[in-house]
Amino acid sequence: MKQLSLHVVGANHPNADGSNRRFEILLCVPGEPIELVPEPKNPVDPSAIAVVSARHIQIGYLTADRAPWIGSMLRNGRELQAVFQEATKPGAAIRIGFDGEVPVLPRCDRKRHAEVTTEEVDFWPDELPPDD
Repeated sequence: MKQLSLHVVGANHPNADGSNRRFEILLCVPGEPIELVPEPKNPVDPSAIAVVSARHIQIGYLTADRAPWIGSMLRNGRELQAVFQEATKPGAAIRIGFDGEVPVLPRCDRKRHAEVTTEEVDFWPDELPPDD
């Protein structure tokens, strides 16, 4: 299998358009497409690769150690497909398939997402006040 999971970092930074990366990560569903966008004019790192959701909202960047490698593959026309894998403390994880291979989530992640219980959920909606 020609696949790899990669970390997405920078989720705590706001996007230039004011959108919230952490909120967008919460909207991402495991297995949905992710776009990798090279940013050669990025003033901090010309090797930066932005990670963009299916709704065209940036959720972060590939780590600085992996971005040049992935960027060279993209520049050389190598076919890469990426999907959202899961939310993580630093941001997110994505799964990449190389050379036309469709990325498949690791079995443990598919099982974990299918069996989330209320004890594992870290978000609860506000309590609705009773009507007066």
